[in-house]
Amino acid sequence: MDQQAPHAMDILQIMARLPHRYPMLLIDRILALDPGERAVGLKNVSMDERFFSGHFPGHPVMPAVLVLEAMAQVGAVLVSLRPDAAGYITHLVSVEQVRFHRPIVPGDQIIIQVVGLRGKGRFGKAQATVMVNGAVAAEGVLTYGMVKPGDEEFPPARGS
Repeated sequence: MDQQAPHAMDILQIMARLPHRYPMLLIDRILALDPGERAVGLKNVSMDERFFSGHFPGHPVMPAVLVLEAMAQVGAVLVSLRPDAAGYITHLVSVEQVRFHRPIVPGDQIIIQVVGLRGKGRFGKAQATVMVNGAVAAEGVLTYGMVKPGDEEFPPARGS
């Protein structure tokens, strides 16, 4: 196995924690992980991504909703390490204060940092920041909920 920073994860370790698979697995590596506190993920954006054929021909831009999804996936890796997360899947429940500062294009390497803000029961909030070449490309607050596979709806939130 290759040398990695402490608490880093390769793609196989990520796949062991998330149910996502190609083409919806949008993170390539976890660079740093402080369980319960923060996770830093990496995605290499390639022209080979399926969405670039239609978004937009002649001016390829990563769709904002997929940037949000990549943010949520890094957050889901962080949540998956909670002692009470075994047997649950983490879902994105809401987004707040989301801003996109620059487009993400083929050739970019995005670094996604997710910092846990608070959690209560099966819900929590995290601050997510996407960086490209040291500049903020997107940021926002994500709310997540953990559900058992097969559950049809989230339990009512209590003060999250």
